[in-house]
Amino acid sequence: MSAAIEVRQVSKRFGSVQALERVDLEVGKGEFFGLLGPNGAGKTTLINILAGLTRADSGSARVMGFDVASDYRAARRALGVVPQELVFDPFFTVRETLAIQSGYFGIRNNGPWIDEVMANLDLTSKADANMRSLSGGMKRRVLVAQALVHKPPVIVLDEPTAGVDVELRQALWLFIRRLNEAGHTIVLTTHYLEEAESLCQRIAMLKLGRVVALDTTVNLVRRLHNLRLRLRTSQPLPAALAERAQLIADGSRVLALREYGEVESVLARLREAKCHIEEMELAQPDLEDVFLETMNRER
Repeated sequence: MSAAIEVRQVSKRFGSVQALERVDLEVGKGEFFGLLGPNGAGKTTLINILAGLTRADSGSARVMGFDVASDYRAARRALGVVPQELVFDPFFTVRETLAIQSGYFGIRNNGPWIDEVMANLDLTSKADANMRSLSGGMKRRVLVAQALVHKPPVIVLDEPTAGVDVELRQALWLFIRRLNEAGHTIVLTTHYLEEAESLCQRIAMLKLGRVVALDTTVNLVRRLHNLRLRLRTSQPLPAALAERAQLIADGSRVLALREYGEVESVLARLREAKCHIEEMELAQPDLEDVFLETMNRER
């Protein structure tokens, strides 16, 4: 699989802050790739370097084979970015905003594609509405549409569903999945880890400007072997179990188990202690567990 994005030994410092430190990663053409990390991890800085908004101190970055510094026009044409911030011109309608965005890339007669994008993002009824009159969720839809008007092969979504309603979230992911199936490369940053787990084929985790994990989503989750047994009991747990259990917000206790066979030994101890089980749930680890474990380990 050839690369849609290549990042080689990229470093960037802002004053005393090392935003990125020798970052190496590659995203294949047609991949749905997740870029995860806590606030301040360097995700947006890396996106800004790919988009040509920030210049790396060292290293190189390419989009569809075009160097973002020396061949920036071709690199920017190959990339569509949906930013975190709601940035818009208040003097134009939605349709005018998308037509102007098309003009930035020298695209004429782009009306049919603009109509299709608006329809898929449920913006058709707002096509002639002024940007100032739109709700925050509608403005975010326009940002997504702006990133797509020039049909870029690589699309970067930086927290695209932050603060939006469930209906938009579902419509957006349906549209983005279709674009990915059509061959577009998607790079997603999100704090909604269930989205990343369900959508992304591979994931890179950043912390303090460094890549601390990079693998397929399936392999990342498999690395964490702990099963979680949640119990709510009528009496306190036996001492041997209580010292291993974690109290969670709903008042139940969670035990980390290495394998399914441990469930029977836990139940046997509860029977011996005549501890009645009111609720029980056995859950496998998910991406959120992996993320927390990785961030806590990489201190």
